[in-house]
Amino acid sequence: MSTHESYIDEAVALAAENVAAGGSPYGAVIVRDGAVLVRAANTVHATNDPSAHAEMVALREASRILGRRDLSDCVMYASGRPCPMCHAAMRLAGFKRGYFAFSAEEAEQYGAGSATIYAELCQPLDAQPMQISQLRPPGDSPYPAWRARRGA
Repeated sequence: MSTHESYIDEAVALAAENVAAGGSPYGAVIVRDGAVLVRAANTVHATNDPSAHAEMVALREASRILGRRDLSDCVMYASGRPCPMCHAAMRLAGFKRGYFAFSAEEAEQYGAGSATIYAELCQPLDAQPMQISQLRPPGDSPYPAWRARRGA
């Protein structure tokens, strides 16, 4: 068995343990320098935090442990395909690689997937089920001040 397969097996085992404990079927493992840095399961059921997906819980813990938000030297292993939120958070954290065991379409068959959300997010804003619109206030945006503070 390859190292990648063993990490995926860990993520899937976390997902199975989480289901047995009353949670969702999702687990995640973050590896850095060939060693497991974080193991996490979805905690939405325990926290009522809709963003407490396994990958998000793992990202938060890895950032806390390393004392930084740049996780570009880490690899994510997830039991299921990361949802759009988790995928975006992984990108924002700088991940270059990630692996998942089960597809969003397979999860969707059991009422646990995000394949529908992926498809919805590809639609124009006015065609998506959650309506979101820009309301631009008068005055400057905070972006120029942010860039100036960074010295860019």
